[in-house]
Amino acid sequence: MVAQSFSHIRHWVFDLDNTLYPPAARLFDQIEVKMTAWVMQALNVQKAEADRLRQHYWQLYGTTLAGLMAEHSIDPEGYLEHVHDISFETLMPDPELAARIRALPGRRIVYTNGSAPYAEKVLAARGLSGVFDAIYGVEHAGFRPKPDRAAFETVFATDGVAPARAAMFEDDPRNLAAPHDMGMRTVHVAPEPHPAPHIHHHTDDLSGFLSRLTG
Repeated sequence: MVAQSFSHIRHWVFDLDNTLYPPAARLFDQIEVKMTAWVMQALNVQKAEADRLRQHYWQLYGTTLAGLMAEHSIDPEGYLEHVHDISFETLMPDPELAARIRALPGRRIVYTNGSAPYAEKVLAARGLSGVFDAIYGVEHAGFRPKPDRAAFETVFATDGVAPARAAMFEDDPRNLAAPHDMGMRTVHVAPEPHPAPHIHHHTDDLSGFLSRLTG
């Protein structure tokens, strides 16, 4: 039974984007437009080159921000404030998901490659404010992004997460490799499965999956 494989879990770590809200909300479409515009202005390049760099840095460094910091020494706080200044009108409250997260035994946190202030706005729009014990953004990992293991270690040490008794819920399969290697249960939350040895479970319905753990 799935529930039995989570019976030891007392630390529940949730990614934010496309994990705690459905991909159909398409928030990242807005963020990508803002990122491209920021890169165009900051690096004085045309749109096509800005889009190429954005994707290149995401693939190479884990996030566009990490690449911009590594190769151009940009100010991360100004960048994060700009790219997360978006509309949240496509997000709907989900009281069922809120209830099922609250029912999880132990400590519940959000850990995102976005910023914590942005995460708070997303959670508010989803009706999830007050559901989690803590919210961690990329700033809490010294702006090192997932999937960098050092980023996970920094955030988990700050919160007191015990990996052997923890589970990670995440839409990007890359970001489950380090948690798996640290001894966590891993859950890939996405429309399509991604078979990989570091993924223990897949679901396209987070609320339904959690209901199997809490009854």
